[in-house]
Amino acid sequence: MSSPHPTSTSSPPPHPSPFPTPTKQSPIIIIGTGLSGLVAAFELSRANLPCLLLDQEPRSSLGGQAFWSLGGLFLVDSSFQRRMGIRDSRALALRDWLSSAQFDKLEKEDYWPRKWAEAFVDFATDEMEEYVKARGLGFLVNVGWAERGDGRGTGGHGNSVPRFHVSWGTGPEVVRVFKEPVEKKEEEGVVEMRFRHCVDEIVVDEGTGRAVGVKGRVLEEEEEKEGLARGMSSSRVATGEFEIRGAAVIIASGGIGGNLEKVKKNWPIDRLGPKVPATMVMGVPAHVDGRMIDIAEGVGASVINKDRMWHYTEGLKNWDPIWPGHGIRVLPAPSSLWLDATGKRLPPFLFPGCDTLGTLKHICSTGYDYSWFICNRTIAAREFALSGSEQNPDLTNKSIVQTLWQRVFSSNGTVPVQNFIKHGEDFVVKDNLEDLVAGMNELMEKTGGVRLDYAAIEEEVEARDSQFDNPYSKDAQAMLINSTRNYWPDRRSRVAPPHKLLDKKHGPLIAVRMNLLTRKTLGGIETNLSSNVMRTDGTPFPGLYAVGEAAGFGGGGVHGYNSLEGTFLGGCIFSGRAAGRAIVEEVLGTTGLQAKL
Repeated sequence: MSSPHPTSTSSPPPHPSPFPTPTKQSPIIIIGTGLSGLVAAFELSRANLPCLLLDQEPRSSLGGQAFWSLGGLFLVDSSFQRRMGIRDSRALALRDWLSSAQFDKLEKEDYWPRKWAEAFVDFATDEMEEYVKARGLGFLVNVGWAERGDGRGTGGHGNSVPRFHVSWGTGPEVVRVFKEPVEKKEEEGVVEMRFRHCVDEIVVDEGTGRAVGVKGRVLEEEEEKEGLARGMSSSRVATGEFEIRGAAVIIASGGIGGNLEKVKKNWPIDRLGPKVPATMVMGVPAHVDGRMIDIAEGVGASVINKDRMWHYTEGLKNWDPIWPGHGIRVLPAPSSLWLDATGKRLPPFLFPGCDTLGTLKHICSTGYDYSWFICNRTIAAREFALSGSEQNPDLTNKSIVQTLWQRVFSSNGTVPVQNFIKHGEDFVVKDNLEDLVAGMNELMEKTGGVRLDYAAIEEEVEARDSQFDNPYSKDAQAMLINSTRNYWPDRRSRVAPPHKLLDKKHGPLIAVRMNLLTRKTLGGIETNLSSNVMRTDGTPFPGLYAVGEAAGFGGGGVHGYNSLEGTFLGGCIFSGRAAGRAIVEEVLGTTGLQAKL
């Protein structure tokens, strides 16, 4: 797809024009109805500022990618952490963030992202918990520990303490608490939503340089097609055109994770190795295509850090897919033996759940697009969590009984995990190691890949198992398992007791081919702390804002090169909130609303 041409090529005026008063005839236009767009609309509409939300997808997609998420939020020194005995602080969280982000272009591309990082940690420490609780969001009592790190306490990637707060109700509940008040304002006439409206152009006033509207195509209604559900590919057949003028434009359209060609084009070969993956499973639907990032760049918006992205290494081909190439991520705890495609064990600290991009780089360096987990029934049942609201019906449906039964008391794991083991094409289940390796090779013969040598796999497994004769070990992974179980929620429900893989009472053995999985854009449209888009000359773009993944979750790349997890939904909330509140302050000339939760 070629980049759209600007509506105006004239230079911006020396002084920005005043913010026009939004009206129903000239509302705040929000492109995208995902979480960041809903949060911006929530902030605008509760100040009774008219806003119009446009989305190329049907209304069934309201809530965007947040709906599919596990609903994890990165909170710092929360009431839940304190209840668990976790000592967290603003200083520790910021140290972890900056060590992981590795901002290295502070005078240019990382100027605003660094400021956003500091502001986000402040928000996660001081306001986010109460802000979302005031909307009605609840959390699981135990706090999860994602991205445990690369083994370095100083200057290294990772979370020093558990910070991953899973919403009770997962992603749909995170969406609901903002969607319902926006829909109420829709009933009152303050908010309007138009679906199947695909924006192709941002209209810029030639005299003032201000974003004053959008143009695009009206797409055919999907209700005419039977069986189209949320996430399924929708038609791009146009039935008409539209042009809408507004007081300002907010881009909330998401990233590039559903566009594999764009992912490959922006692949950071200097950091992740010279081989761009040939195949990946898709962690997001096809409509997450990055179009609006290109369109914004075409009218003079600064787009930065295009090569920063966040993809997972533990992807499964969904046995019951919703969108083309649909992949599901395993959120692993640390006990599985991780082998590359040739059967060699990954080095420390590239253990499950530790360092996503470090592991991605290592796997890409092998020349293959997949790797292997070897585990057993006990480990899979306790340690395999699956990403996504639809893969966690006990949490999504808020069933305390199902949650306790499947995650604490069951020896077989959750029903979705059991279904993947039974139906997933990436799984091999056998009673002994020799048959397991033979099954792995049969899978490779069907799908393509390197043949494994049984003797080499046997040596890796036995070398690993030899370190579990004692409660102490020289093996870094064994030490990690023991250390992780010091956190009692992980010991009780997340991390299996230390044991040998070949111990038959924990069988059968399970091998899982792990595919690379597309997910998040870490770079994007550059914005200041008001979510106001920056021009390429470093000045604010009048009337144009960007939020959520389209803005790299804030500033054009708040994460830098690495994420600490729970920060994607949090970034959508924080950046959408910033845009809404900044516009309210511009229009009403007051910060009174900002004092409210």
